[in-house]
Amino acid sequence: MEQARTALAERIAERRAGVGDPRALVGEMRRSVLLVPSVGGGLWSARSGGVRWVCAFTDEVALARFALLHGPGDRPMDYAALLGARIVDEIVPGLDEPAGLAVDIATEDGAMFFPPVTGVVPDTAAVDAEVEGDGRGR
Repeated sequence: MEQARTALAERIAERRAGVGDPRALVGEMRRSVLLVPSVGGGLWSARSGGVRWVCAFTDEVALARFALLHGPGDRPMDYAALLGARIVDEIVPGLDEPAGLAVDIATEDGAMFFPPVTGVVPDTAAVDAEVEGDGRGR
């Protein structure tokens, strides 16, 4: 029996198919409870392309796919359940480096990246925001 997808997973599928509203996708991400693996007292993240990506998952099935590849072997993977808004509004800016949110990265044809740009993260953490006084981005 196949598990029903979360509302966020449905919006991601729409955008990957080239339909749907990107603003609705960001709104759904902000309202969704995401599962973020934790390791050593911190949240799991990876660096790629000059950006630190906080890795999060829409449900336990998506998290389990990731855990098979990156988990602690025979032990369950610890995780925190956090609102997407908390991740992008509080955690990402607190990293003090360009950072975004990567969702469902172990799901074939289901991953979505929310980059550190205005409209996704606060302007203070956005790489495309104007820096006060010099007219350049962060």
